[in-house]
Amino acid sequence: MAALAGEVLPDLRNEGSLPWAIAGFVAGTAVMLALGALGRRLEQKQETPGSGLPVGLLVAVGIDLLLDGILVGLGASLGARQGLILTIALTIEILFIGLSVTIKLTRNGLSRTRAVATTSSLGLLTGVGAVGGAAALGGASNQTLALVLAFGAAALLYLVVEELLTEAHEHTETAFLGAMFFLGFLTIYVMAGL
Repeated sequence: MAALAGEVLPDLRNEGSLPWAIAGFVAGTAVMLALGALGRRLEQKQETPGSGLPVGLLVAVGIDLLLDGILVGLGASLGARQGLILTIALTIEILFIGLSVTIKLTRNGLSRTRAVATTSSLGLLTGVGAVGGAAALGGASNQTLALVLAFGAAALLYLVVEELLTEAHEHTETAFLGAMFFLGFLTIYVMAGL
């Protein structure tokens, strides 16, 4: 969230591509809400522990990781600073997504080895997205870049707000956990401003 608030979204507004950014953000929001609804529907069919793979969650996370990779590839094509900030922020996000998915898979009855292997396989989508994003969007127009960045920003916000924060509130809340969220936000926000 901090990388988006401090780096990506202000750049989109300042580059004069606001209509394209709005279109991308609306499209990204619509896609993620639809995927979230589909994921919840698929997970309701597998509500009991030990029921196997949570297909809806895995599909949503896979798409998000692919989009995160595209953001990294696109960030690298925008400049070294933007690429570095996005990479650091997304690496932290992906770490926690990986931990959450692995825990969910083990709760669904998968062995730790299989859960880690499944999560690691999903993580490869980030690399695919980064290489594909850099290759496909390296010479794209400012409007296309704004559209794609805003789409990815909406997807990232959806995952953070709708998935990770919701998951975090399912567990006992402590002052330490709250402080870590704000410390992480502040760290990335300050890095974006340097």
